Amino acid sequence: MQKNKNILEVCFSPDLGGLELYMQSCAKDLSTDFNVLSVINKNSKLKNYFENSDYNFVELKRRGSFSIRLIWKLSKIIDEHKTDIIHFHWTKDLPIIVFAKLLSKQKPKIIQTRHMIMTRFKNDFYHKFLYKNVDTIICVTKELENQIQKFISSDIRPKTEVLYLGVKDAYYFSKQEIQKQKEELRVENSFMVGFVGRINEPKGQYLLIEAMKELIKQGLDIKAYFVGSAMDESYLYLLKQKVKDYELEDKIFFLGFIKEPNKFMQTCDVIVAASKNETFGLVVIEAMNNKTAVIASKNGGFLEIIDDEKNGLLFENQNSKDLASKIEVLYKNNDYKNLIALNGKQKVNEIFNHDKQFEKLKSLFLN
Repeated sequence: MQKNKNILEVCFSPDLGGLELYMQSCAKDLSTDFNVLSVINKNSKLKNYFENSDYNFVELKRRGSFSIRLIWKLSKIIDEHKTDIIHFHWTKDLPIIVFAKLLSKQKPKIIQTRHMIMTRFKNDFYHKFLYKNVDTIICVTKELENQIQKFISSDIRPKTEVLYLGVKDAYYFSKQEIQKQKEELRVENSFMVGFVGRINEPKGQYLLIEAMKELIKQGLDIKAYFVGSAMDESYLYLLKQKVKDYELEDKIFFLGFIKEPNKFMQTCDVIVAASKNETFGLVVIEAMNNKTAVIASKNGGFLEIIDDEKNGLLFENQNSKDLASKIEVLYKNNDYKNLIALNGKQKVNEIFNHDKQFEKLKSLFLN
């Protein structure tokens, strides 16, 4: 296929999570059909991913939410790359993208993949101006599309498309490799609960600690492991203090960032996702893809992924006792746990497959 469109992938977020890794994935997969140049924050944790690849990328310093210098530099890149489409992901980049487009000679289309919820009306002059210059918003859930249609008036609302995030087929580790990791983590014969995600309050790590308190009180042999970088060190300190206060230091562990999350998920009996309001829930489909049972809070994108009691379990949002009861169900019924894990993998193959979703994305860019 002739690479007849020039795409600018943009993400100035300094963090490293599902949103940022999806941007990196877009840079890789879209490059098979388009000429792709990525623009990232000079202080971005994505830098390592781009440096260790063949991707074409540029680093710019983002000093604040609105920088005339950054806008000017980005507009120059737009023209030099002869950009047809700017594809961005971090909502905070919206004003920079729009003004850079207007300053450029190319005047490319703007397409946003929106990963975060929208909670208020965008009917002031400033937001109307911004969204009037966006061509398409790709929503990672149907619920998010409903929010956009509610909060952005129809006269300036960009075209919307629903496109789920996807995962590639997982590599499955041998029983020996899984057993070795269990030994390294001192799991022994305990039921292993994992929690993967950024360490911050909205992710709800504290709910699993509260649930563990109830489960250990009942005499269940369970250990919980938290994986992820701390976005808020004070919150991490409070979590560790709670573990200490409950005398659960030999039952709950914080592992920080790990290099092989898939191996970790396959080692776990269950993965818990307890976000207060999750737009999508990439970690859930990753766990399902690794044939690991999942328990998630009953809200947001989780409702579009999990068919309750069939391919996962849903617990009442913000209710640690209900979370504990769901963990107990899987603890006491290994066959049921394995069944919902297999059903989860089947749903990922049918709906949340990476290649299927990217073919839809490429088709959207070609039109």
